[in-house]
Amino acid sequence: MRAHARLRLLPVVAGAWVTAFLTITFPLAAGPLAAALWALALCGLAVAARGVSPWGRIPVIVVLLALVAAASTASHVAFASPARESIEKIGWQGGRALEVEATVVGKVERWSDGSLAFDARAVWWRLGPNEHRTNIEVVVVVAPEDVDALPGALDVGAVVRASGTATATDPGDRAVVTVRAARGVTVVAAPSGALSVAAGLRQGLVASASGLPGAGAGLIPGLAVGDTSAVTAELDVAMKASSLSHLTAVSGANCALVVALTFSAAAALGAGRRLRVIVGLVSLAGFVLLVTPEPSVVRAATMAAVAMGALLLGRVSAGMAVLSLAVTVLLIADPWLAASLGFALSAAATASLLLFVRPLTTGLARFLPRSLALALAVPLAAQLVCGPLLVLIAPSIPMYGVVANLLAGPAAPVATIVGLAACLAAPVPWVQYGLTAIAWLPASWIATTATTIAGLPGNLLPWGEGLVGAALLSGVGLAIGLVITGGVGHARVRSSTRAVAAAILAVVVGVSAGWGALGTLAGPFTLPQKWSVLACDVGQGDAVLLRSAGQVALVDTGPDPAKLDECLARAGIQRLDLLVVTHFDLDHVGGIAAVEGRVGMLLHGPITSPEDERLLRHMEKAGASPSPAAAGQQGTLGAAQWRVLWPAGESRAFSGGNDASVVLDIRGGGIPATILLGDLSASPQRALIATGDLRPPYAVVKVAHHGSADQEPELYAMLAGSLALVTVGIDNDYGHPRDEALAPFIDRDAAVARTDTEGILAVWLDGSRLSLWREHVEGHQ
Repeated sequence: MRAHARLRLLPVVAGAWVTAFLTITFPLAAGPLAAALWALALCGLAVAARGVSPWGRIPVIVVLLALVAAASTASHVAFASPARESIEKIGWQGGRALEVEATVVGKVERWSDGSLAFDARAVWWRLGPNEHRTNIEVVVVVAPEDVDALPGALDVGAVVRASGTATATDPGDRAVVTVRAARGVTVVAAPSGALSVAAGLRQGLVASASGLPGAGAGLIPGLAVGDTSAVTAELDVAMKASSLSHLTAVSGANCALVVALTFSAAAALGAGRRLRVIVGLVSLAGFVLLVTPEPSVVRAATMAAVAMGALLLGRVSAGMAVLSLAVTVLLIADPWLAASLGFALSAAATASLLLFVRPLTTGLARFLPRSLALALAVPLAAQLVCGPLLVLIAPSIPMYGVVANLLAGPAAPVATIVGLAACLAAPVPWVQYGLTAIAWLPASWIATTATTIAGLPGNLLPWGEGLVGAALLSGVGLAIGLVITGGVGHARVRSSTRAVAAAILAVVVGVSAGWGALGTLAGPFTLPQKWSVLACDVGQGDAVLLRSAGQVALVDTGPDPAKLDECLARAGIQRLDLLVVTHFDLDHVGGIAAVEGRVGMLLHGPITSPEDERLLRHMEKAGASPSPAAAGQQGTLGAAQWRVLWPAGESRAFSGGNDASVVLDIRGGGIPATILLGDLSASPQRALIATGDLRPPYAVVKVAHHGSADQEPELYAMLAGSLALVTVGIDNDYGHPRDEALAPFIDRDAAVARTDTEGILAVWLDGSRLSLWREHVEGHQ
């Protein structure tokens, strides 16, 4: 079948998807849009009934199906709106304490801050003396300090009660509100029936694997049944960085494997095609029940059924048609899937299997053995299609993702099958332990592959953010596909087109290799080797490195982990002896994930919220030693001496935030006399003067609050800085740096260096002379 015939139902999918996204984002428009679409569909049907369109019968049918799909999707959102809007009438806004009873519909998962969260369907609310009946989706979040007290019966199907506060979610989210449980969660009724049995089997597998050594032990339940509760944070990061995280999620591959096994077993026993299909579907339903029948699993099972059905029938073209219809039906049944990146990835991965594996295999087979070509084509097709979607989550590309999947690929089915058998063998403990031990071997291989690949130089290539980055990567993927498949079967293209694609690919590879080297081995050689103060360009935020006698400190982490990681790689920094978090605003602490597990002492400003406490506990578990900062505190960094000047006793009026920022004085050991003023405004700056702890003159002054207008000129006159460092983002919304902040330095003819226009700034002492290097300016001064 021609390529265009395979894709003729894509307009139907597009109509449903676009309509779903628009209506969940703007729910008030759902009703009018649904009415208009139904009217158009009826008009189209009337026109088609009069005779065949000049464009042909098939295009007319496709247009009608697209209109019906779009109208059905809009109608669903319109009918659901009253129930979702009813929650607004309860009056939960404004942080009011409430109690909610709900049925758990999604598995309990750990968030990055240590809290636990799960999807639930709320049926009952209480605010004060008033009770309300509802039927809406919510997300329940349990704080880290309450996690250990959670009952073991908390699982899919349980009825729970939580007390706390609620906040509204974004318009496109399926959940209407997020409930933050202030005092944990109480299980009113444990899961019953088949859900109870499934929960017991999953928990038994986790317990069985817990006694085995290494990271691979925690991976077994994830590979077999999607339970990642025992996966360590370090392994989770490595799995994502090596493009292997899909192995620990219940994906279409898991479901397809189960169907293929049972289908093959039934065939070996002599069952007919009809019976084999029935057995496969029954086994798939049982697997979905075992791993929790939450929406993401049901979607994965649907995609797997479509892909397996197409492959088993040998009808790839029919598979695309069925896939299109399946996606459309899912969007009509659940329009909020339109905003789910996971759903988009699931559909894209299935489409890549149906469309691109065969031509890629044929193309690669020109240079490689057929079996190796097929092994490479599967992960390559998935990465080429899913890559543009993944960069929307994290703007980086795992350069060795295909290699990692090639290495881990043979072990994944073994670990999944044996782990699943161990899960089902729970009634016979000695059999379960034996099977779990066998599954440990391939699971450990996958864990070792993930950590090894993630640690290779240049593994993560920084990429453009947002839709522009996704479009650029799509173009690169197309070029790769043309180079590999050009002249093969249906992918035959002109030699000139292939030559252009090859040229584009060569340029991208060259730039990528150079950029990868810049961020790893060659990075330190692009910066002055003698730097002792380095202001990273992390956008609108602070991240300043200090180095003396081989030891390194970082003051604040900026807002973005990727940008901080890029700067650390450029500077060749692997470990931080000291991390100073001046205060907990996002532009000073948002990038802290980049240094997780790499910090010795962590000096921090005043804690003002439970989120601050959770962050510090998380860093402590990762190996850091947190310590609150106070004026008079001092220590050494290599041969340099540092002192905390603020917050002092006089700062009690400034209990948190910008005005309680940690102010650091550091000098000696090759570091010029430097003061870093955090985000202090004029009022605490005057109080800082009054402490009498300043020791001017300072060679380097990190200007407070990115150069805001709220400054005390007397302080800067007293500091007598020779160089002002302004850490600021380009084209920021605040107009920073303001003239009022720069004037004290300009009036004294002092140097001003800023990260927004000059990039990374490096400072060091050349004898008694202060040297400054700007990334975007030739030479230094």
